[in-house]
Amino acid sequence: MSIIASMAAFALATSITPGPVNVVALGSGARHGFAGSLAHVTGATAGFCLLLVLAGLGLHEMVDAWPQVTAVVRWAGVAFLLYMAWKLAADTGELGAGQSPARPSLLQGAAMQWLSPKAWLAALAGMGTYAAAGDAAAVWLFAAIYFVVCWVSVAAWAWAGSRLQAHLRAPRRIRLFNRTMAGMLVMSVVYLAAA
Repeated sequence: MSIIASMAAFALATSITPGPVNVVALGSGARHGFAGSLAHVTGATAGFCLLLVLAGLGLHEMVDAWPQVTAVVRWAGVAFLLYMAWKLAADTGELGAGQSPARPSLLQGAAMQWLSPKAWLAALAGMGTYAAAGDAAAVWLFAAIYFVVCWVSVAAWAWAGSRLQAHLRAPRRIRLFNRTMAGMLVMSVVYLAAA
């Protein structure tokens, strides 16, 4: 297997699997449609790739020197995801009535990655595997491959959510869907807090 295929396989395995970013993309697609979710998709992808590049260029040394950074990231991520879960669970499901939940923004997508221990682990493990020597060319190659694969993976979750729109016309169904998504976020939080 070539190094490029190996990098792409790693990127796919870590990007397509369920996690908080993908759950939010699914929910956003269902609520705001595919096009309305692309800011979140792009922000999450860019945020992760920035983390990946920084990990490849030496961020891992800072994490090794100050392990408490990992704990701060973990608990900030837990708080952020619980807040998002609460917002989803509290939504009435009434489209057009009152305030509709805002679309997840580009900045929120990026912040989710920076607050996700899963993203930190993937970035550190990926760069440890493919650019351990700090070779700048390998770092940038991996980041470029990861950008494409991650964007397509998160976009696939948003697209899947957009396919659910036709089934979520009734407020009762929207509330059920939102509460299911909130429950999935809480499950992610439990996993992250226990890790």
